Amino acid sequence: MSDLGGVQELEAELRAAVRGEVDFSVTARALNTMDASNYRRVPLGVLAPRDADDVAAALAVCRERGVPVVARGAGTSIAGQATGTGLVLDFTRHMNRIVSLDPQARTAVVQPGVICDDLRGAAAPHGLTFGPDPSTHNRCTLGGMIGNNSCGSHSVAWGTTADNVSSLSVVSGAGASLALGQGWAGAPEGLRALAEGDLELLRTGFPELPRRISGYALDALLPERGVDLARSFCGSEGTLGVVTEAVVRLVDAPRARALAVLGYADESAAAEAAAGLLPYGPLTVEGMAADLVRGARGLPKGGAWLFVETGGESAGEARARADSIVKGAASGGVVDSVVVTDPAGQRALWRVREDASGTATRMPDGSEAWPGWEDCAVPPARLGAYLRDFRALLAEHGLRGTPYGHFGDGCIHVRIDFDLMSGEGVRRFRRFSEDLAEVVVAHGGSLSGEHGDGQARAELLPKMYGAGLVGLFERVKGVWDPADLLNPGMLVRPAPLDANLRFAPLPRKPVDVAFGYPHDGGDFSAAVRRCVGVAKCRTASAGSGGGVMCPSFRATGEEQHSTRGRARLLHEMLAGEVVTEGWRSEEVRDALDLCLSCKGCRSDCPVGVDMATYKAEFLHHHYEGRRRPASHYAMGWLPVWLRLAERTRTAGVANALMRVGVLASLAKRVGGIAPEREVPRLAGESFRRWFRGRDGVPVGGGASGGGPSGGGPAGGGPAVVLWPDTFTDHLSPSVGRAAVRVLEDAGLRPVVPPGEVCCGLTYVSTGQLDRARAVMRRTLERMGPLLDSGALLVVLEPSCAAALRTDLVELLGGDPRAAELAGRVSTFAQALEELAPQWSPPRIERPVVGQTHCHQHAVLGDGAERRLREKAGLEGELSGGCCGLAGNFGFEAGHYEVSVACAEEQLLPAVRGAVPEGEGGPVVLADGFSCRTQLLQVGEGVRGRHLAEVLAEGIADRRSALPPP
Repeated sequence: MSDLGGVQELEAELRAAVRGEVDFSVTARALNTMDASNYRRVPLGVLAPRDADDVAAALAVCRERGVPVVARGAGTSIAGQATGTGLVLDFTRHMNRIVSLDPQARTAVVQPGVICDDLRGAAAPHGLTFGPDPSTHNRCTLGGMIGNNSCGSHSVAWGTTADNVSSLSVVSGAGASLALGQGWAGAPEGLRALAEGDLELLRTGFPELPRRISGYALDALLPERGVDLARSFCGSEGTLGVVTEAVVRLVDAPRARALAVLGYADESAAAEAAAGLLPYGPLTVEGMAADLVRGARGLPKGGAWLFVETGGESAGEARARADSIVKGAASGGVVDSVVVTDPAGQRALWRVREDASGTATRMPDGSEAWPGWEDCAVPPARLGAYLRDFRALLAEHGLRGTPYGHFGDGCIHVRIDFDLMSGEGVRRFRRFSEDLAEVVVAHGGSLSGEHGDGQARAELLPKMYGAGLVGLFERVKGVWDPADLLNPGMLVRPAPLDANLRFAPLPRKPVDVAFGYPHDGGDFSAAVRRCVGVAKCRTASAGSGGGVMCPSFRATGEEQHSTRGRARLLHEMLAGEVVTEGWRSEEVRDALDLCLSCKGCRSDCPVGVDMATYKAEFLHHHYEGRRRPASHYAMGWLPVWLRLAERTRTAGVANALMRVGVLASLAKRVGGIAPEREVPRLAGESFRRWFRGRDGVPVGGGASGGGPSGGGPAGGGPAVVLWPDTFTDHLSPSVGRAAVRVLEDAGLRPVVPPGEVCCGLTYVSTGQLDRARAVMRRTLERMGPLLDSGALLVVLEPSCAAALRTDLVELLGGDPRAAELAGRVSTFAQALEELAPQWSPPRIERPVVGQTHCHQHAVLGDGAERRLREKAGLEGELSGGCCGLAGNFGFEAGHYEVSVACAEEQLLPAVRGAVPEGEGGPVVLADGFSCRTQLLQVGEGVRGRHLAEVLAEGIADRRSALPPP
C-alpha cells in the first residue's frame, strides 16, 4: 500500500476499530524502521494496542486491506524480524502488565510487553526467578523472548524460553483466538493432519543440541514429546500468530551465587574445556577471548576466559561449588583462576560480558563490525573444532570477528567487520554467509542458537533442514496464517539475506559537519551508525555503578527520547526517505529537544554513541541563517552577559530586579526561561577579582610572596592554573576561593590565566558552533603561556572540564594547541593526587550523599575523587544519573517537568531526609553548579557543596585546633 489515500484510509479504520494509540507520523515510522540487525524496513504506521481485542481488531483491518503486521517488543532482535513494511504492533506501552504471580504453582501470567527484569523482580521476593536472561534482560520483553525463543547465560541450568512457557494465548494470522498448551486442543485447523502426516520427517529432520532455535520447532508436536503446542509456537518470530498473554514457569533462585572465572591460553582451549564443566551442574558457562576485553579489571591471566557461575543455599555452598569447578578444571588447561563471591564484583565482571553485544560492534582499531552471524550453535563437545574452522573461514574471506558467548551450550555470538556500504562488500557478506552455513551444518549445528533466523539466516535454512522440512514449514505457516499477513519474508519464503540492508539509503560521502568525529573518520554518518539498536538506553534505571544514560527516556518512557530513538531519527534524516527535511527536520529537533546533553551515552552506551555532540551538530545546522529560540541567546551567551554585569558593576542591580515578581516574569519570558525557575543570583565579587585582590598572578607573571596561609599565592610549589569558568567566576566564586585554599595547603601555587578565557560550553550546548570555535580559538591564544609552562589546568566545574577535554579537540582538531591544552586538563582531585601525593587532607569523618556529575562520570572519571574522599574520611557512595538541570536544559521553558523528574530518579531521593543537622550530619556533595542549583530549587533548599569547599572548611578547622605559636 503506497498511495497516500490508502494509507490515510487504513489509519482511519484502525482508529475506529481500536482503543489503543494509532500513530502514522513521520516520527513513529522513523523510530520503527530498524531493530538491532543489519536490516531496515519502513512501516506504514504503529499501533500500541491496549488489549487482546485491539490486536484482533487490528489484524482484521490489516487482513482486509492486505497490510502486513509485525509484533514488536523492545526492538532488540538481531536478525531483522522486528522490522516490517506494514503495521507495527508496539506492546511496550500498554500490554506490559504482570497479570498474576502464583508462588506456590511457580507460574506467572504476563502480557507480551512485560520486561524480563520486571518479571524477575516481581518473582524475587518469593525466592523465584524467570530462568532465561538474555544480555538485554533489563529491556527486552517476554513477547519478544517467546517470539525468538531467547535463552541467555543461564540456559545450561534453566533452558530456553520454550522450556519455561506453560501456555499461550494468541491471535492467529487467520484471526482465531487460540489457547495453546499441551495437547492438540487449541491448534488451528489442519495443523494436526500436517504433523501426523510427516512424523518420520519430524523425528529425523532436527539436529539434537541445546540451542537449536532455527526454523519452526515442529518436533515438539511429536506424540512421544507430548504434543506441546505452546513449545512449538515459541521461536516462530511472529509469523504464525500474535501472543496476547502467556503463562510462564518460574524457577528457584539461588540464595547465593559465586563466580569462577577461569583463564585459558586461548579461545580454543577455553572452548574445548567448556563441555567438561557441565557435569558439575553450573548455572552458566560463558566464554570470551582477550580480543573483546578492553581494559577490564579483575580477570585472571589468560588469553580467553570462561565465566562459570554456581549457586547455593548459602555463600559457603556457592563458593564450595565454584572451588570444586576450579579444582576440576585444573587438568583442562586452566592457566589462572579467580572466584568472586562479592555481588558487586560479580556484577562488574558480568557487565563486561553483557556489554559485549555492543562493544563487539567496533574492532580494536575502531572499524565497524556487524551482526548477521551473531548466534549460531553447535553441540558443545564440537565447539573447539567449530571455532577453529570459523576462524579459518574468516581469514579466507579477509574478515575479522570476535567470538564470545554461551560456550556451555555451544552457542557463539560474533560481530564481523563486513563492509555493508559497498557492492563488493555486500557480495562478500553473502559468500561468507553461504560458506559459514555449510560449516555450521557440518558440525551438526543450528544457524540460530538464540536470536532467531529472521532475514539474516532464513534463506539458508534449506542447507540445515533440506527442502522437505522447509516445505513443511511453509505449509505450517499457511495453516496458521493463510493470507501471509504476519511478518512476511521471515522464516518461510524469506527475503534475500543481502536485501533491505539498513545502510543502503545512507549517503556514501561524508556530510559537511562542524565537529571532527575523530573516532569515526570525520564521518557523521559513521558516528550515527554506531547505534546498532541493543537499547541499553531503554532501561528503567541508570543501573549500578553510577550510570547515567538515558535520563530523558526514564522520565518520559518514549522511544524518541532514548539515545537509540534519537539515533534512529538522525539515521532516517541522513537517509532522506521518511525524514525528508534534512537538517531542518522538526521531527529530529523535537526528539533532541529533551536530550539533556548529559553525555551519559558517551560512556554508558556500549558503542559510545555521543548524543550530546550529535545534538549540538544538529542545532548548528538546523538554525543556520535563522532566528534561534530566545534561550539560545539568553543562556548560550551567558558568559557575555555575566562579564558585562561585572564590568558595569550591575550585579547587585540585576539581583534586585530579579526579586521583583513582574520584572522577573518578564525577563524569563523574554529569555525563554521556564517560569517555574528562579534566576541564580550573581556574585557581588567575581572569583577573578577576588584572586587579583590577593595579589594573584596570571601565568607568565612573576610569583609574589606569601605562603599556604598567606594572602598571596604559595611560593616554592608547582604552579597549577586554576580555570576561572563562567559558573565559578560569576555565580559561585566561593568554590574557587575554597580551591585556592586547599591547593595552597597542599603546597601548590595556584594562578589564573591572563585575560578572559572560556571553554565554549554554553555555545556548544545550544549548537552555536561557529561562535564556540571563535571563543575557543581566542582562549587558545590567551593560554599560550600555559602551553609553554607545562602546568596542569585545574578545572573545578566538571562540565567545563569535559568541554575542554572533548569539545575543544573535536571542534578545533586541526589546531595542535587544542590537543595539547586538552591533555593538561585536570579535575581538582586529579591535580592533588598527581602533584601533591604526600599531602594529607583534613579528616572530616562524616558520611556523604549527593551525585557524581554526569559529565564527570562520562568524560573525566571519578576515581581520584573517590580516593580523595576516602582519605578525608568522607564515607559513602554518590548516586549516579543526572540532576536534570544540566546547564541550560532545565532552565529552558517547557523542560521543567522533565528536569524535576530526572532529579527525582536518584539525586533527590539520595539527599531527601539527609539534610545536615548539627555536628556529624551528612555532607551533601555536588561539584557541578547545575547540581547545586537543582538541589536548592527543587530539593527543598538543600545546599550542596563542592568537594573543595568541604576540604577548605576542614583545613580551617584543623588550623584553628592548633596551639598558638
